[in-house]
Amino acid sequence: MANPIIKITVQGMGTITAELYPEKAPITVANFLTLARNNFFEGLIFHRVISGFMIQGGGYTPDFTQKNAKAIVGEFAANGCRLNDISHKRGVLSMARTSNPNSASSQFFIMHADGGFLDGQYAAFGAVTEGIEIVDKIAAVQTGRLGYFDDVPTTPIVIESITVVE
Repeated sequence: MANPIIKITVQGMGTITAELYPEKAPITVANFLTLARNNFFEGLIFHRVISGFMIQGGGYTPDFTQKNAKAIVGEFAANGCRLNDISHKRGVLSMARTSNPNSASSQFFIMHADGGFLDGQYAAFGAVTEGIEIVDKIAAVQTGRLGYFDDVPTTPIVIESITVVE
């Protein structure tokens, strides 16, 4: 069976296409696909943008209201998951989390540059196949501080949709 393909449409920027890897992170991929199919991500923003590192989204509206989803088990080596050996290379999708290894829910990040120091610490689950230039565009936006958040785009970067291509 082919790996699932998703399309992340970003308002005013374009579309990022990514392939997901359920054989490496089955719980993470199933959770992400369920959220996408239920339109969870529509209207949420990329709220952390760090050029040369990553762009993170999937948890906040443009006015910084948090949108929560159920937490899942962290599928990465430091949490006992030896199956997931995906390296955090440029274009890789991975799950954001708190210091609790089982706190990932809907927030994800896309690597703007290689970040091998994250390997085994975060649940990587896919990779960009088309549209890496959109990641570059997002990574180049002006950012600032908002509340306790650093690296917040000064103009919201809105996710119009994340669709699953069957």
